[in-house]
Amino acid sequence: MLNTYAVIGLYALVALAFPFVTLLFARLVRPSKPNPLKNSTYECGMETIGDTWVQFRAQYYLFALVFVIFDVEVIFLYPWAVAYNKLSLFALVEMALFIGLLAVALIYAWRKGILEWQ
Repeated sequence: MLNTYAVIGLYALVALAFPFVTLLFARLVRPSKPNPLKNSTYECGMETIGDTWVQFRAQYYLFALVFVIFDVEVIFLYPWAVAYNKLSLFALVEMALFIGLLAVALIYAWRKGILEWQ
């Protein structure tokens, strides 16, 4: 039993030490005095024109969040669809409830205007 905890302790030790070791290694191999061109801001290999700190509208983030939510829905639906013939009526009702809740969420987002691109 103690041997099992030793494996878990070793795993936790490696998990805690790994970020520090990689950061230390990065500090050792980095250039000590990078030239100004290396520190300049660029975009796609070209120098930027105008202000480089542009704020994006919150609508982009909301649209991306709605996409992620419904993308996760597909991840939950796929295993259910693969095993559909082996599932009971309870699984069918459960998935109908899940899809219904997501439909309500979609209607709510639609009515709030989150899906409207302006």
